[in-house]
Amino acid sequence: MIEEKTRLQSDIQLPIFSDNRLLVAVDRFLGIIIEIVAAALVLIETGILFAGVVARYLLRSPLIWSDELASILFLWLAMLGAGIALRRNEHMRMSAIAKTLPPTARNFCETISVVVPFVFLVVMLPPGIQYFRDETFVSTPALGISGGWAGAAFPVGTALMLLSGLVRLLREANWKIIITTALLVVVIAAVFFAAEPALKTLGKINLVIFFVGLVGVLVFAGVPIAFSFGLASFAYLAFATETPTLVLVGRINEGMSQLILLAVPLFVLLGQLMEMTGLARAIVAFLVLVLGRVRGGLYYALVGAMYLVSGISGSKAADMAAVVPVLLTEMQAQGAAPGELLALLAATGAQTETIPPSLVLITIGSVTGVSIAALFSGGLLPGFLLGLVLCVVVRLRTMREDVVFPTSRISWRASLRILLAALPGLALPFIIRTAVISGVATATEVSTVGIVYTVLVGLLVYRQFNWGRILTMSVETASLSGAILLIIGAATGMSWSLTQSGFSQALADVMGSIPGGKPMFLSVSILAFILLGSVLEGIPAIVLFGPLLFPIARSLGVHEVHYAIVVVLAMGIGLFAPPFGVGYYAACAVSRVPPDAGLKPILPYLLALALGTVLIAAVPWISLSFL
Repeated sequence: MIEEKTRLQSDIQLPIFSDNRLLVAVDRFLGIIIEIVAAALVLIETGILFAGVVARYLLRSPLIWSDELASILFLWLAMLGAGIALRRNEHMRMSAIAKTLPPTARNFCETISVVVPFVFLVVMLPPGIQYFRDETFVSTPALGISGGWAGAAFPVGTALMLLSGLVRLLREANWKIIITTALLVVVIAAVFFAAEPALKTLGKINLVIFFVGLVGVLVFAGVPIAFSFGLASFAYLAFATETPTLVLVGRINEGMSQLILLAVPLFVLLGQLMEMTGLARAIVAFLVLVLGRVRGGLYYALVGAMYLVSGISGSKAADMAAVVPVLLTEMQAQGAAPGELLALLAATGAQTETIPPSLVLITIGSVTGVSIAALFSGGLLPGFLLGLVLCVVVRLRTMREDVVFPTSRISWRASLRILLAALPGLALPFIIRTAVISGVATATEVSTVGIVYTVLVGLLVYRQFNWGRILTMSVETASLSGAILLIIGAATGMSWSLTQSGFSQALADVMGSIPGGKPMFLSVSILAFILLGSVLEGIPAIVLFGPLLFPIARSLGVHEVHYAIVVVLAMGIGLFAPPFGVGYYAACAVSRVPPDAGLKPILPYLLALALGTVLIAAVPWISLSFL
């Protein structure tokens, strides 16, 4: 679970309609319809992409329409999944501050966390409908159908979330808090309307007002991260610029509809299938056999597993989703603290950003002209070095906390049986990576290869496959994916707003004039990309700043591969660092651990990663030795 499923409880009076039969019936009906459709979309997407692999590689007759249809359905899956997550109260948020408040203030923050998404959905529905109307005049190139089929996903999903949000608000909040919250929203909106002429003259100061001040207040009040990002971007465009808010709908859709992100739900589904078929348990048994008698052994296994599967899907969230069901459940069962697991998972996400085939490295090569093969070669040793750094931290922490995963000694025959049982699972990462490298499947399609392989192993090898769980697993996949994808879409909208403000060019100008030569430029680049990684996420930051900063690096004598590795690692730290790092919340979503639990445990890991990045920046050989 991403956050605790806490119902709004008031010390003042009972909720308005907590037991209203009509609202209960509406809520249940909405839930059934949305969940069935979303689950069907997960299975259909899997079938379409795998059919594309078979048609292209085996039949030598590519399906030219498969990617296009998958992209259209993916938008619907993202929006319906976000609706399921909203109904279940599973959107990612930071509730650490709200929990420390007195009961009345805490209840107020809980109501705010419901009202703000509701407000965002209300203001986004009209531009969403207009976006749909505009898209109806466009025809898709492969299928030749109206673009309205894809454009309708946003307004329909928004309307369904609005209805779910209204039902939840009426069932869980109380009159007094609702009235107070509504008055507060009206007052804030009136202040922004009154200040609109002045805001439009403030220039880049608005970035601080909206993207630091407003986002910070909403995030720390416990508002879901996606809606905090989205509402801040909407407010910035509406009150500080002349840009129509319709543009924001397009940017959010663009962020959610990147076909590579389709690997996220499919790898989530793969992870659940591995658990259901017994593949995960076989791998865990082998890892326990090998590392179980080592102090904190499964922590080391997590670091190694992330290094092994990183880059397979092209999405860091999908990589984590492939690893988590295998290791974290067993680690929790053996007494590991959820916050510690979340912290290490997020840290390994940052550590493995340079492991090929990394989508971020591919993006760098495409926008800067740096050899992608050289980037792949240069990223292996830095990722391995940071893995060792994390293992040192694990060693120090497990020594202090006396964490041991005890296992009894077993015979060599039993060990051999465990190894043989684990071989199909241990082979899966190599099969997936080979399928990508050899061209059998794309980074998006490869997850379906893993799904089909896991289903066959479950049916034919382990003879363990519960068909009755398919619907439940598909719904869980849709909910988790929707929570992740809505954050990515909102972050994409925010990054576009920052670009239009001129912030990216101003930053490049400042960095080009920094005194101190190469060492100072690298130092400032590390700090800048940590910040950018926390705000813009990986690919948008590279697309925005790569073409501007790489020529400056070359002019100062910094090898372009070395610089690429340094900035990617720095960006990874920002991406997985709370409270703003999107990757951190993706780790929360995948591990189903609330963000609050990892805030303190992650600090030593982030410090170790920062020191490792500084070492890599200071010693270019680490990045260039394999070239």
